[in-house]
Amino acid sequence: MGQFDRIYQYKSIFSRKAFVPKLELLNKLEISEATFKRDLDKMRDVYNYEIVYDRYENAYKLNNTDGTYELPGLMFTHKELLALLTIHNMITELEPGLLGPKLQPLQERLADLLASEGVDASALTKRVRAVHAGKRRLELKSFQVLAEATLERKQLHVTHYNRGRNETTVRDISPQQLVHYRDNWYVDAWCHKRERLQSFSVDAITHCEKLDKPAKEINQKAIQEQMQSGYGIFGGEARYWAKLKFTPERARWVQAEEWHPDQKSTLHPDGSYTLEVPYSDARELLGDVLRFGADVEVLAPKSLRASAMEALRLALGRYGSS
Repeated sequence: MGQFDRIYQYKSIFSRKAFVPKLELLNKLEISEATFKRDLDKMRDVYNYEIVYDRYENAYKLNNTDGTYELPGLMFTHKELLALLTIHNMITELEPGLLGPKLQPLQERLADLLASEGVDASALTKRVRAVHAGKRRLELKSFQVLAEATLERKQLHVTHYNRGRNETTVRDISPQQLVHYRDNWYVDAWCHKRERLQSFSVDAITHCEKLDKPAKEINQKAIQEQMQSGYGIFGGEARYWAKLKFTPERARWVQAEEWHPDQKSTLHPDGSYTLEVPYSDARELLGDVLRFGADVEVLAPKSLRASAMEALRLALGRYGSS
């Protein structure tokens, strides 16, 4: 057991007993008197957590002057701290600056604690890497306001740019949940203008203001049925099932992927692979199908097959007859 984990054990022991004899501490922690003395010095000097000898009780106790027995910043074991810092670095890689201003003091404290154990927390950044593809630029200030309103259950007044219609609208929304999907952030919210649940791309919200109004609460089951039963980021109750057949060469990759929680699949004797997924809006699904080119065939429904054929015909036309 390292010193860091032992200090955690000291906290656990003294949370159960006010006075603990030295011999009991040495036996429970399996340490020598010299190690015990080093631990006491470090807890006092580094963690401001003092254990002192009480002559009247002939035992050790916490020198507790403020009525608490909490060890600041040490509610985690060594491994838990490493895990926490790893998660923080993953979030930083996910969206640089996203939580930096809020969590920087905590990160510095955790880094100091690990440094006292000879662990360089900054080295973690070299061991965690996120590769982005198609990531859109995000206005940090707007995201923070949106995140605060989501957690505090407040309404938002937003200006939203709809790329599909090339128009900007102003509306009030009640944010329900933040969604990170394919390298971009979305907010599922109740739109008070349309009176329905909608998913908004956060980078398309050009301005947002937190209102002093409670957010409209939507049942989680209703959110799941409306926003997650369809395919991808497009909400809506699933109305169709797509049936896709992949070549044996591509099947080796696709059969390991989850396209939808309710998908159905069949691996055929010749190595080909049939995948069935529910959807309500074909736009994203069609894009995913087309990226496989000649390695996939849309078997059903007829409308999706026709859309794929038309998209491929138009694409071929752009390259001419050569």
